[in-house]
Amino acid sequence: MMHYEVAVIGGGIAGYTAAIRSLQAGKKTVLINQGQSALHFSSGSIDVLAKLPDGSAVTHPFDALDALQQQAPSHPYNTVGRSTLQKGLEWFRQTLATANVPLSHQDDLANHGRITPLGTLKATWLSQPFVYQHRQEVSFERIVVVSIDGYRDFQPQMLKDNLHQHPDFQGVPIHTVTLSIPGFDGYRRNPNELRSIDIARLLKHDAAWTALCDGLMRAANRNDLVIMPAIMGNGDGLTLLTKLRDTTQLQFHEVPTMPPSLLGIRIEEALSRTFLLLGGIHLKGDKVVNGTFDGERLVSLQTQNLRDMAISADNYIMATGSYFSQGLHAEQHAIQEPIFGLQVTHKPARVDWRNPAFFADRSHPFMAFGVETNAQLNPQRSGVTIKNLYCCGSMLSGYDPVFEGCGGGVAIGTAYHAIMQCLEPQLSASHPNPFDQEVLA
Repeated sequence: MMHYEVAVIGGGIAGYTAAIRSLQAGKKTVLINQGQSALHFSSGSIDVLAKLPDGSAVTHPFDALDALQQQAPSHPYNTVGRSTLQKGLEWFRQTLATANVPLSHQDDLANHGRITPLGTLKATWLSQPFVYQHRQEVSFERIVVVSIDGYRDFQPQMLKDNLHQHPDFQGVPIHTVTLSIPGFDGYRRNPNELRSIDIARLLKHDAAWTALCDGLMRAANRNDLVIMPAIMGNGDGLTLLTKLRDTTQLQFHEVPTMPPSLLGIRIEEALSRTFLLLGGIHLKGDKVVNGTFDGERLVSLQTQNLRDMAISADNYIMATGSYFSQGLHAEQHAIQEPIFGLQVTHKPARVDWRNPAFFADRSHPFMAFGVETNAQLNPQRSGVTIKNLYCCGSMLSGYDPVFEGCGGGVAIGTAYHAIMQCLEPQLSASHPNPFDQEVLA
């Protein structure tokens, strides 16, 4: 049997947050995840709270937490609390900055608008360096939307048409331009398939890079905002974007496209590097299939690859995600947590799982189904609270990460809260956490 002080199940934002913080506190930590996380499908920004459950828009997410508690008493933010949420987010921001993926927010802690690939504005809180943070005032003369000839995962005309309908951009000229970059033929898997990661590889070649720079400088000037699909990757995307900005003297806004999302991959790679540099053990491509319990404690885990070689730990953090990541499983008349059979909150009648209209002005109930926990984020199994198992992230009940725009904040806040439950006796004695003294002003 392999023994660790902390075992983390799940390799998304929540899992990495708990695992990295555990390593920083000197705990022997293992991270088990079965494959690519939902970060490969993400925007690369961190949402904290964009809407209240009644649909009201939120401008300052931390100031809206009192209203959120009134409307949604079981929301995970009410368990975490404002102070821990802010500490966790600041810790995450500094951790990513150390890993060369700086994230920034508005000085007054307000949300900013991120222009999406569809040409809509989505409220978010932390964004990467080459994401334009919109706050009503437009400081550029034109918008130039750039597409790459042969790249089908980005539709500039749709972005232009939708963005023009937003009141803040109706008076701003928006132009589209298609740039041709030599050398694509060797990167096509078939005549109709060219992905962002293929373009990222091609731009390593001098001829392709020069063609991109020349085309951009012909299409735009330094008074424009240039919107481009995220095509800078392979571990050095931000370095290449800085080089592109310095070469062309243009202002850029990256938008994520169809998976893989290079902005999301940047965050995942930064978290993975940090975890490994701190000495973490990563069982990547493995899957927890069962556990052994003794009363109120989880004693050990069994994984698909290790088979009869169990993994034991003093504490376990579970961050297996929701339906997409198979952290929750929907059957005909029930929602289940498939690994340990933890207690899940859901409506018993399937007809009550959704709204009558798919496109509704309120959240679909099934989005708020998930694992029920106490204030320490301990779940129940067969009516027994498991005191050394902590659940976090999108497997939790009580909120809709899509409708409310709070997925990243809940992942970071609950994971930070969960790992602090494990570390608190040690930290208070001899390993104080510097972030516990830092609350955002």
